[in-house]
Amino acid sequence: MKIKAHAKINISLDIVGKKENGYHLLKMIMQAIDLYDEIIIDKCKSGININCNKPYVPNDERNLAYKAAKLFMENYNINSGVNIKIKKNIPVCAGLAGGSTDGAAVLKIMNKLFNINASEEKLMELGLKLGADVPYCIKGGTALCEGIGEEVTELKGFKNKIVVLVKPAFGVSTKAVYEEFDLDRVIFHPNTEDIIDAMDKDDLKFVSKNMKNLLENVTLRKHKEIIQIKDSMIKMGALGAMMSGSGPTVFAFFDDMLKAQYCYDNMKKRYKDVFLTRTI
Repeated sequence: MKIKAHAKINISLDIVGKKENGYHLLKMIMQAIDLYDEIIIDKCKSGININCNKPYVPNDERNLAYKAAKLFMENYNINSGVNIKIKKNIPVCAGLAGGSTDGAAVLKIMNKLFNINASEEKLMELGLKLGADVPYCIKGGTALCEGIGEEVTELKGFKNKIVVLVKPAFGVSTKAVYEEFDLDRVIFHPNTEDIIDAMDKDDLKFVSKNMKNLLENVTLRKHKEIIQIKDSMIKMGALGAMMSGSGPTVFAFFDDMLKAQYCYDNMKKRYKDVFLTRTI
């Protein structure tokens, strides 16, 4: 069985508190985009065998797809094995949920492949054990994610908006960014409700001008190049540009395909990982 595992961007990322166990309490607007990995799974006699087109992607228990398969097998007492083929297009350590979306895809496929027929809610509960972004990746589309990411509320779709993505040539550790984040230093929080209201009205300009990601406070201090990328994209006609997740990928919204193409072509001269895509 084959499935597309879509990347996500954060149109808004607010941090509203911290739990005693150290996990941050979030309020995020997540949006799926038409950039995806392809996951193909078939049954085999035993084991979890991962094959990926990118040699730097681990093929053992460090891989979230592997962890997802193991978790599913243990949870549903499955005795046979699986071959998992990953065609990776989403950059890794990029703030685009590349690992989480692969893990979510594995849970969804195995649910059908082994005729378990678990509900979406059950899969999301299971997915949370793998990571905070996995429950959203199981649902996809446009959603408000709260708690540590597990409270997923479906929002009206914000589809077909032109997006250019630029990932600089370095990765960022999500764990390290959250550890350095200091909630007491935050003065302005995103106005999540106003952004959702604008998305309901399909007001791309308002969304682009008001989107906010509190994790920029950490990542931008360390990596000034991200600021330069944002500025360049605005100068090339973007309505707004922002870092996705913990970074370092920057995404920008455009209301004109010619401007988006111009931005893509120029950024492609400087960076390897540049994508022209849309929200879905």
